[in-house]
Order: sequence, then structure tokens, then C-alpha cells
Amino acid sequence: MTIATIVALAAEETEHHGNVALETVGYGIVAVAVFAALAIVTLSYRNVANRHSQKAEAYTRAHANDVQHMGHGH
Repeated sequence: MTIATIVALAAEETEHHGNVALETVGYGIVAVAVFAALAIVTLSYRNVANRHSQKAEAYTRAHANDVQHMGHGH
């Protein structure tokens, strides 16, 4: 046997005729699940600042004189 026939036989044995798209569907399902979980976490922080607006207003009143208005974020 030559190397060429060995390679040809090996390629013939490992060849399969399946739908590659169906073999990789699991990766897509896992990716969608992960992104959905991350979206839920992100949406859970929506409007958090307004949940405790009374605390923010009290802090603003208590520290109103601490803020220096120098302009341009300095």
C-alpha cells in the first residue's frame, strides 16, 4: 500500500453525509440562552436610580454646597 491509498481509505472511512447545520444547532441554542440571560440581567437594572429618588434628593440637599461648578467637567 502506498501513502496515497492509505490517505484515500482513511478519508473514505471518516466521510459521513449528514446535515452539518443540524449538528451545530446546539451551539446556537446555548448562545441564545446565554444572551437572553444577560438581557434579563441588564433589564433588571432599568430605572434603578428612580427607585430611591428620595435618598438621592436628600443627598443632593445635604451636599449642595460641596459641588464646585468650574465648567467643562473639571
